[in-house]
Amino acid sequence: MITFKEKLNTLFDDYNKLITSKNVPLEDGNGILTRYKYPILTAAHTPVFWRYDLDSESNPYLMERIGMNATLNSGAIKWNGKYLLVVRVEGADRKSFFAVAESPNGIDNFRFWDYPITMPEDVIPATNIYDMRLTAHEDGWVYGIFCAERHDPAAPAGDLSSATATAAIARTKDFVNWERLPDLKTGSQQRNVVLHPEFVNGKYALYTRPQDGFIDAGSGGGIGWALVDDMTHAEVREETIIDRRYYHTIKEVKNGEGPHPIKTPKGWLHLAHGVRGCAAGLRYVLYMYMTSLEDPTRVIASPAGAIMVPEGGERVGDVSNVLFSNGWIADEDGKVFIYYASSDTRMHVATSTIDRLVDYCLNTPQDGYSSSASVEILKRQIAKNLKLMS
Repeated sequence: MITFKEKLNTLFDDYNKLITSKNVPLEDGNGILTRYKYPILTAAHTPVFWRYDLDSESNPYLMERIGMNATLNSGAIKWNGKYLLVVRVEGADRKSFFAVAESPNGIDNFRFWDYPITMPEDVIPATNIYDMRLTAHEDGWVYGIFCAERHDPAAPAGDLSSATATAAIARTKDFVNWERLPDLKTGSQQRNVVLHPEFVNGKYALYTRPQDGFIDAGSGGGIGWALVDDMTHAEVREETIIDRRYYHTIKEVKNGEGPHPIKTPKGWLHLAHGVRGCAAGLRYVLYMYMTSLEDPTRVIASPAGAIMVPEGGERVGDVSNVLFSNGWIADEDGKVFIYYASSDTRMHVATSTIDRLVDYCLNTPQDGYSSSASVEILKRQIAKNLKLMS
């Protein structure tokens, strides 16, 4: 019979092999970015001592006491030479919480810190919190903006699925101690808000996503832009839509900013998600656009279609056919690490460079919004290439 100690040793041995395994770049690709063979974080990457009571007296059968269901939708930042993810960890009880995982190289060997983040509550406690965007702002703070979900108090009796969403705001200087600020005040539901890293006209700038309801965008037109005077009492008084939704595109149902944009000499690089309806349900993909350095509300490049879609095993999970990103890191040498979740289940990384992403944005044709326009765009490229080949 296997003893308690033997089983415990096996648990830790398997865990250590998992978190120290080397990731492998995939050779096939489109020249824009490189995917990697293995997920960087799964539920199995959460520490053994989170999931198991290691006391042989209180847990003689060494059962998993606190189950973990998924690791997903992580904010990202380079901090003290390490690649840090603030991970949305979802327990078996469907409650999400935040935890920090760090890696020495951004590709593999991610390890969770011993304790999850203790996030202070707002005046009205949230049932669930998730999807933190991290911004190291020029004011000296690192801000985390995330969704705070609560049961809709206006829901009819017995309706336990209706919810409300607000953009919750916290800030830190060490990722251990967090100051909770009041939730963003706005005239619509906000599940997807991102802080721009610089002041604009002396104010804080936010990328928003106004929605009529918790799930449906309704009259919400796309990715918005708003200026606020004070992040400690943030209120959106006026929004301008800078990246609209369009019929029969990858963002016809809704779209939202991912992480905060990356500043380049040619403009701000943006990573966003787009959602469309299909026979399999809602399909989430990632796309890019660029805005002007002089006027961050002015889109200067908008490649047609997606830069990343769910592939292979990425299509399978708790919420299938979904890619979502709210974290990326641009290194000093120009390498970019894109952290994305697949099907609300696991975290991955893809790499590129600022030069490649800028080239992709500036030189990829825009959407013509019709089949005939798409054919004309394709014909121009075919004609150019046939001439070069002759």
